[in-house]
Amino acid sequence: MQWEIAIKGYLQYLKLERGLSENTVKSYHFDLNDLAVKMQDFGDSALPLQVDQSQIQTWTYGLTKSVSPATSARMISAAKGFFQYLVLEQWRSDHPMRITERPRLGRKLPDTLSEQEINALIEAIDRSTKEGERNFTMLETLYGCGLRVSELIQLKCSDLFFKEGFIRVLGKGSKERLVPLSDYNARCIIRYQNEVRHLWTPKKGFEDHLFLNRRNAPLTRAMVFTVIKQLAQKIGNPKKISPHTFRHSFATHLLENGADLRSIQQMLGHQSITTTEIYMHVDRSKLASVLKKFHPRS
Repeated sequence: MQWEIAIKGYLQYLKLERGLSENTVKSYHFDLNDLAVKMQDFGDSALPLQVDQSQIQTWTYGLTKSVSPATSARMISAAKGFFQYLVLEQWRSDHPMRITERPRLGRKLPDTLSEQEINALIEAIDRSTKEGERNFTMLETLYGCGLRVSELIQLKCSDLFFKEGFIRVLGKGSKERLVPLSDYNARCIIRYQNEVRHLWTPKKGFEDHLFLNRRNAPLTRAMVFTVIKQLAQKIGNPKKISPHTFRHSFATHLLENGADLRSIQQMLGHQSITTTEIYMHVDRSKLASVLKKFHPRS
């Protein structure tokens, strides 16, 4: 079996049976293509059904020299899943990466913005154009609901339930969740729909998308990044700000104002609460106040 055929089968498995998103499947494709290219140096002895542990070790050792630990960990994880699939489908009886370990990664604290910085970014938007009003509503929704950028650009008008106070979000692995919508956020979106959204003429198939670009198609991830980057430059904020910074800020500000971790986990759509727990390390001011209030030496 050639690499191209084996990888194609695995990607179909990820998409159809595992329900992974298009972006995740693309990432796996990229990582496995790197493995396939490197295995060409070994000839037919390193085809998917023949490759052995020593050849895989050569590839993983090369990763330590060429990519970051985080990227290396991701690529090794993709390869391990691929060979697990071959075993599952009974193409192989052994797993050549069963004892291969991923690099140990330290937990990096997420970058966040203060409430004042969030306000400054949003207030810098020129709302005299329909694109400006769209960007205003877009960033208010990004921050107000803690969405991933992929969830934001996929948001549809039919996903908005103002009466119930929720929006329906399609998250990682095509998992749906309901995220609460504040009264302020609801008013922003309703005004945008009533006064601005009709100024676009959506292309066929995109009539239900909430946020559209100048070509009347859904916004891309890159466009949202660009909008935020330009706003940061406009106000002279030196931080590296991305759409995910708004999501991190959403969680951090909730925690700082007394929200419980379990509720934040549900709103963010984290499968495990250990992922959400990292925000406890960000809330340094609260920890300091607890120490000051309860430690006998304070």
